[in-house]
Amino acid sequence: MRYVKWTFVATLAAVIIGFLHYTLPQHDVVRIVGTYQERQDLSDWTRIFWATPDDQATGLINRDVQFIQAVKANGKEVVYRNEDTGWSWPPYFKFDTANLLARAQDMISTSENPKWAVVTHYGWRNIYVSAFPNAVNIKPVAGPDVTIIPWFNIAFFVALAILIFMLRRMWLQFRERALDPALEDVGEAWEGVEGRAGHAADEVRGFWGRFKAWLMTWKGKPRG
Repeated sequence: MRYVKWTFVATLAAVIIGFLHYTLPQHDVVRIVGTYQERQDLSDWTRIFWATPDDQATGLINRDVQFIQAVKANGKEVVYRNEDTGWSWPPYFKFDTANLLARAQDMISTSENPKWAVVTHYGWRNIYVSAFPNAVNIKPVAGPDVTIIPWFNIAFFVALAILIFMLRRMWLQFRERALDPALEDVGEAWEGVEGRAGHAADEVRGFWGRFKAWLMTWKGKPRG
């Protein structure tokens, strides 16, 4: 049973960590090298990796998606999709896809004369299921060695830790004030039931013993 418990805990932790890693903003320092638009099929399970803003019907089987091509300082290529999130999940409330595309095109540069930018995005890149991170902001920076402090993520985890601490305190207080007394009453009631049952059993054993003793008295009497 212990292995089942820890397997469940590990699976739940992996799901939560994966969800947060996909949803929370991440930052890449890159050099933008191009943009393009391509029609994407949305007819299979990989639809979950594409945005579903409120102004687009979920019944669409394909649509045109904008992409931003970039290269990191280590030479690794990365491609971002550029989609509005609207009021749907995750709650980035992105409505400026066209403006972001214009900003990206204005920052296109070459390796000989690079322009560096920080691309804020969420999501994963997976070539096997054609999943792309969604760019939500682009900001120019002085160079590839700039330090990015993820203030939002820091604030989120601090708030999450405070929330977990408060919920734990509320649970402990609830258990102390409501559950523990109720469990004590149940235990006392059960002990009372066991006591009465034991007393009744003793009475039965005593009666049966007296009855057997009375029967034994008849064995030794002579017949008249």
